Amino acid sequence: MSPADTADFAIQTKALTKSFGKQLAVNDVDLAVPRGSVFGFLGPNGSGKTSTIRMLLGLTQATSGEVRMLGGAMPDRAHSILPRVGALVEGPSFYPFLTGRANLRRLDTADRYASGATRDARVDAALDRVGLTHAATKKAHAYSLGMKQRLGIANALLMPRDLLILDEPSNGLDPQGTREVRQLISSLADEGTTIFVSSHLLSEIEQMCTHVAVMSAGRLLTQGTLDELRAQGVQRVTVLTPDPDDAVRVLGGLGLHPTLAPGHDDEASHPATVTAEVPLDGLLPERITAALVEGGVRVRGIQVAGASLEDRFVDLTGEGFDVAG
Repeated sequence: MSPADTADFAIQTKALTKSFGKQLAVNDVDLAVPRGSVFGFLGPNGSGKTSTIRMLLGLTQATSGEVRMLGGAMPDRAHSILPRVGALVEGPSFYPFLTGRANLRRLDTADRYASGATRDARVDAALDRVGLTHAATKKAHAYSLGMKQRLGIANALLMPRDLLILDEPSNGLDPQGTREVRQLISSLADEGTTIFVSSHLLSEIEQMCTHVAVMSAGRLLTQGTLDELRAQGVQRVTVLTPDPDDAVRVLGGLGLHPTLAPGHDDEASHPATVTAEVPLDGLLPERITAALVEGGVRVRGIQVAGASLEDRFVDLTGEGFDVAG
């Protein structure tokens, strides 16, 4: 990879591979994470996400391939790159009988680039940013899993970062904590920090990310913006009508494969739901509506929705996915 190839990327890999004996945990992965993006690294548990992150950070050696972060080769330039990178990997670990504040002070002291003169102010600012000021003097063993997760993010924010790598940052958080982390990630991105978020939660990735990569069984299946990923799929047209049989007939005549939602009692006074998938480059909604009306179908409502991230994941992998946790 030449410098010109990597100028616009915070992270870029080429043929990145990690094997454990005969088992390939990461197989020939080419990642391209644009600077300034909130990049969702999506895949079920065991898909190779954490192994990839550990290679990015130089925590484990790649079997083969190349990694560049913030314009420099890893791990060769780790000493100059890693101070600009904050990370939360595989859950935070703290001294259980030290307070949250004392844990952050100890971790900050271990950073040779951190100034002791501003340590207390930076620790307090990081605690405030993740909503833990009220628990700063509580010992870490009394923290919930969600509080420990936020303390780990606070540690990643002790120094200014150009890149933040978060492995399952919503793990163990209640809905309010999840929203707070999402808002925190959004505010950091607004300040220009590139955020790389690994998750198995579709809903979280869809709500906070600008770009997505999908991993499965160690392979990178696709990557791009959310809109690009959705555009690779289909639209779904949903028709509400008291004439379901006629709607099925008309939609079938347009070359679609409609289905009638279960539970309809065939009474004309009770509208039924008929759905069909439409390729994005296929029929316009206006043409579908006109054909239904011309075919004598009473249309009580019609909706056309693009493919969701869940739809695309199922299309790509042929398997279900953890949508909400």
